[in-house]
Amino acid sequence: MSLTNKPKYIKEPTDLQCGQAVLAMLTDKTVEEIIKECGTDRETTLSQMKAVLTLNGIDFINERKEAKNKSDLPEVAMLSLETPRCWHWSLYFDGTFYDPEHGVLKDFPNSNRKFYWEIKKIG
Repeated sequence: MSLTNKPKYIKEPTDLQCGQAVLAMLTDKTVEEIIKECGTDRETTLSQMKAVLTLNGIDFINERKEAKNKSDLPEVAMLSLETPRCWHWSLYFDGTFYDPEHGVLKDFPNSNRKFYWEIKKIG
C-alpha cells in the first residue's frame, strides 16, 4: 500500500481512534485494518503512527515542526493538535483538513498548539 491520491473522509469510530482514522485516510485502508497494524484500538503514540506509515511505504520527514497557520503547512501533513479537551491527530492534504472528529474543514479545528510531520507526496 502507499499514499492515497485523494483521502476519503473517515470519522473516528470512537473518541480514542483519531490516529487510526488519519492513517486509514492516508492509506485507503479501513480503521479496522489500521488497528491491526498499529496494535491498538485506543490512543496512538507517535511511534505507532510512524511505524504504520513505514509499514505502508509512506515516506515522511521525521521532524516535528510547529505551524502557526495553514500557510506554514506542506502539501500533505500528519497533524498533532492541542485541542481544548485533548491532544488530537488530524490530516492536512492539498489545502483541506480531514479531521476525524470535526469533519472536512478549510482551516485548523480549534487548537492552541499545532505540530506537523510532512508526508512526502510522490508525483
